[in-house]
Amino acid sequence: MLRVGAHTSIAGGVHNAVTEQLDYEGNCGQIFSHSPQVWQDPNIDPENATQFREQSADNDIGPWVIHSSYLVNLCTPKDDLRAKSIDSMQREVDAADQLGIEYVNVHLGAHTGAGVEGGLDNAASALNELDVPDDVTVLIESDAGSGTKLGGQFEHLAAVQDRTDLDIEFCLDTAHAFAAGYDISGPDGVAATVTEFDDVVGLEDLACIHLNDSKHACGTNKDEHAHVGEGEIGEAGMRALINHEDLRDVPFVLETPTENGKSFEWNVQRVRELREN
Repeated sequence: MLRVGAHTSIAGGVHNAVTEQLDYEGNCGQIFSHSPQVWQDPNIDPENATQFREQSADNDIGPWVIHSSYLVNLCTPKDDLRAKSIDSMQREVDAADQLGIEYVNVHLGAHTGAGVEGGLDNAASALNELDVPDDVTVLIESDAGSGTKLGGQFEHLAAVQDRTDLDIEFCLDTAHAFAAGYDISGPDGVAATVTEFDDVVGLEDLACIHLNDSKHACGTNKDEHAHVGEGEIGEAGMRALINHEDLRDVPFVLETPTENGKSFEWNVQRVRELREN
């Protein structure tokens, strides 16, 4: 079954994310547990959490992903930021457990002078500090790779997996991968990129795909999302991703913009149109 959905809001209660997902005709999705621009604890009412779990089950919506705060930086060499990042991630995995959510997604962050190897070591050791509930998995998301940010190369993802004791999996963001230099604008490029991901990281650990087109060219390291099939990746690339035999069963979560009269609902429908039986 094609699993495709969007990032939805928890305004008014986390259970409202399910209602919003149904409005988009999505059957999986992603949320923030709080505003991602600030250090803030998830504020989840137990009754709303029960409603979220029950409504998701009743409508066969899943898997869900919690996206961590944008402030989290696992690679940082700064002790105070590292401590805040670990604390924030612990609260996210606990919130996921409360909500029956399978995944918590996080970017590696930036090494800010520690160097690539130092940053990767920092990320792995930060992950080791987490006490992750049995039914929750941390996903490391691929990055666009600007500045000292890590995660733009598949080798970064594999290195963290090798160095941490935590059982982690991965989220591949198509716009980020494209911005980082993986040309997925056509079938050949998609096939080559999927093969490389499998060789370096392993497709068995690919748990989610952020299916976003890109407003900027391949290799620019610019992270700005476009509607499915209407950016620089384009329809041919998106079609190849959606129908690749090794990706067909991976859930697609949209983080596409709301502009030009098109919203998440339009993009969910576009994915369904591009899917071939």
